Amino acid sequence: MARPRSQLSLLWKISLSTSIAITVLLVVAGYFVQDQTRSALSQNLETELRGTFRAYESLWQARAEMLKSVSRALSAMSDVRAAFQTNDQLTIRDTAAEIWARVSPSASSRAGALFLVTSPHGEVIASLGGEAPGRNMDVVREALVRFPAQSEGFAVQNGVLSELVVTPVYVQAQSGQSLLNVLVAGYPVDQDVAQDLKARTGGSDFVFLDAGKPVASTLTPDETISISRQYRRGSGLQHLELPGREFAVLGSQLRDLSGVAVGDLLIIHNFDAIRRDLVSLETKLFFTWAAAILTGIFISMFLARRLLRPIRELDEAASRIAEQKYETRVPEGGNDELGRLARTFNAMSRSIQDARQELIRQERISTIGRLSSSIVHDLRNPLASIYGGAEMMMDGNLNETQLKRLAGNIYRSSRVIKDMLQELVDVSRGRIQSPETCRLSEVIGAAVDTQAAAALQQGVEIHTSVDPAIELPVEPGRMERVFLNLINNAIEAMPRGGSIHIAAERNGHTVLVRIDDTGPGIPEAVRERLFQPFVTSGKNGLGLGLALSRQTVLDHGGDLWVDQDADEEADEEPGSTRGGARFRLRLPC
Repeated sequence: MARPRSQLSLLWKISLSTSIAITVLLVVAGYFVQDQTRSALSQNLETELRGTFRAYESLWQARAEMLKSVSRALSAMSDVRAAFQTNDQLTIRDTAAEIWARVSPSASSRAGALFLVTSPHGEVIASLGGEAPGRNMDVVREALVRFPAQSEGFAVQNGVLSELVVTPVYVQAQSGQSLLNVLVAGYPVDQDVAQDLKARTGGSDFVFLDAGKPVASTLTPDETISISRQYRRGSGLQHLELPGREFAVLGSQLRDLSGVAVGDLLIIHNFDAIRRDLVSLETKLFFTWAAAILTGIFISMFLARRLLRPIRELDEAASRIAEQKYETRVPEGGNDELGRLARTFNAMSRSIQDARQELIRQERISTIGRLSSSIVHDLRNPLASIYGGAEMMMDGNLNETQLKRLAGNIYRSSRVIKDMLQELVDVSRGRIQSPETCRLSEVIGAAVDTQAAAALQQGVEIHTSVDPAIELPVEPGRMERVFLNLINNAIEAMPRGGSIHIAAERNGHTVLVRIDDTGPGIPEAVRERLFQPFVTSGKNGLGLGLALSRQTVLDHGGDLWVDQDADEEADEEPGSTRGGARFRLRLPC
């Protein structure tokens, strides 16, 4: 059995809603996972950068401590102090160089390492291990306020950024210690320093800035310039966009001996690895999303089929119940809602079946009663005629003419009873007799003669206007019964007298018969159901008789109906009336 379109629509609605819900859930979950992953990767990167920064600080602190220890050792040597007291530059340079090389071979051999001997005012007296950045060192004057303590920090001297340690050299005098000279040791910040830091700290890139301008970098010149332009001091971890690349930048200020920022150190890590991880994550999420959608659709369709199967069975059973197949039942299933609904439906079906059987039984009894009442009513008039005629014949004192007339009435009444009973048998068995060509006026006249006595008794006049030339192929007995029933109903509807007008006219290949009376007419309550069996309006005459009459006319290829526009028709023809019942009968010629 094909599944109804409504059930297919419901199945697709469930599948679609499930897939949409799964899609939305996966999108939200994917966005959350991606955001959390990106955040975690960013935090890991920031942690890595801060670890690199701590490694850088440890490295530079170790260098500073080495310079400070060497400088302190030199400043405390008697040979150095004696040489410094001569104020001879050659003596000072030779002595300092000899001792510097002996005390710190690694420092003196390092390329670019600085060791300067200056006057208390910063004038360079001797330069060892590198080229002095000018004839005067401003850092010495900045460090005076901290003497005799050592000072360290970054300084920009003649455009060169360097990390320096300033150590004063004192000699004992009569008034106390006297400042002889100042030792300045350090390392200039250049490409070699940046590359050395990158190698020592695990591969992160470094950029040194002096007033926002790069002075040393491990990146390409274009990348260095772009990053230096985008970097903003004091913003923590920054994400900088370059064409085709993205960098994470962690900055730190480089301060001089007085604590003032003179530059910036940028520790840089690119996002290529993170981007690859994110792309890989997005790809996995996409395939997971697609697999989940397909799985969700299949699972939802499977579950929907299982859920809709009891509903489909209920729908099909309800359709069979609507077709009056009350024996239909559905599987009751478990104890869930659908199982309880199935049991309720089966109980309803049994109740309807039992009620229908009881209704059929009651209807049969009622039908027998109605049929009996209708037959009794239809037999009453001919039986009364037979009874009255027989009673008059038994009383005697009748001449031959009277006896013949009474015998004729008894014969016709008996034939009416016979024809009526035969008609009931034929209708119940569906049998139709062969038609005969009869004059319509004779058929109507026979019905009028049968009802003449009853009409005369109630003061009802019967007028006929039928052309004797009209002949029809009909069953005379059945057709006479039709007119007899219509005339009898009209007579019963006018207990205080009235008139009945019967007229017939040819209309092409058909004959239209009008049967009008001056009675109260047909009530609205029964007009639409007038020709249905057992429809009455306070009397038995409108029960089975009209239903059988119309069936007789239909069997002859015609029709019988009530003209509902009686109040709108005018008295244009002789015998026509206003009001009352107006029956129309059409028969083929």
